[in-house]
Amino acid sequence: MTTAPGRPDQEVADALRHRDETLASLFSVQDRVALVTGAASGLGLAIAGILADCGARVIIADRDEQRLDNVVADLSLRGRAEAAVVDVSDGGAVTHIAHRIVARYGRLDVAFANAGIGGGRPPGHPSGSVDSFDLDQWHQMLGVNLHGVVHTVRAAAAQMKKQRSGSIIVTASTAGLRQDPFVSYSYVVAKAGVINLVRQAALDLARWQVRVNAIAPGPFRTNIGGGPMPPEAEARWNAAVPLGRMGNPAEIRGLALLLASDASSFMTGGVYLVDGGQMLQSPPVAALPES
Repeated sequence: MTTAPGRPDQEVADALRHRDETLASLFSVQDRVALVTGAASGLGLAIAGILADCGARVIIADRDEQRLDNVVADLSLRGRAEAAVVDVSDGGAVTHIAHRIVARYGRLDVAFANAGIGGGRPPGHPSGSVDSFDLDQWHQMLGVNLHGVVHTVRAAAAQMKKQRSGSIIVTASTAGLRQDPFVSYSYVVAKAGVINLVRQAALDLARWQVRVNAIAPGPFRTNIGGGPMPPEAEARWNAAVPLGRMGNPAEIRGLALLLASDASSFMTGGVYLVDGGQMLQSPPVAALPES
């Protein structure tokens, strides 16, 4: 370290320590109790990881028990994490998890309603048009991506109202803010519903000092579609992003930590983009198939 001219070493050291203490205090989640759904992979795993690394007690919820156990074993080396097997489309199961957390720790400070699934054909595909998409898949997608978020927000709100504090963060999507020719009707509709849920809940819960916000990711490299992304699909997404690439799940961590901490104490009802500029341009729907 180079000492500034005329400044004693101790003065520089004190200034650096004050800077570090200020940052640590501003974004602190130390000893906070946090629930993260859909946390066995992808964005949920990145969110759970940063919270655990920063000292929170993290309850990692997912329906994939085997992957969940592996993740918790790894996270426990870096912080404090435990597993909770739950299907968020089951409202009673989500409520039970919230009650169990409060019974054990006395509170629930942060809840990330992150669990989601991908699927269905986009409107450019013959079986993805509004008059032909699969209704069974529609109900399945809404069961997780919309109803699962509702269940999580309700369960968290019931506990946080009692303690008159808390932060609820929902993983929405840029697909909920506009039309998106690359994803299915069910995904777009679910994410649009989630965004208005956040705004309504933020207005409702502000009386109890409970904040509700949404993160709206653009294209990220995750397994939400159920497996590795084909190269042609990734190339298509890359072209749709002004920064020229899909996001890495680690790039969600900064905003997640901000919204979980008191650094966002005057932020509620917001929808925050993490999309590489995707919303700056609108890709066209695919050409009509040949008849």
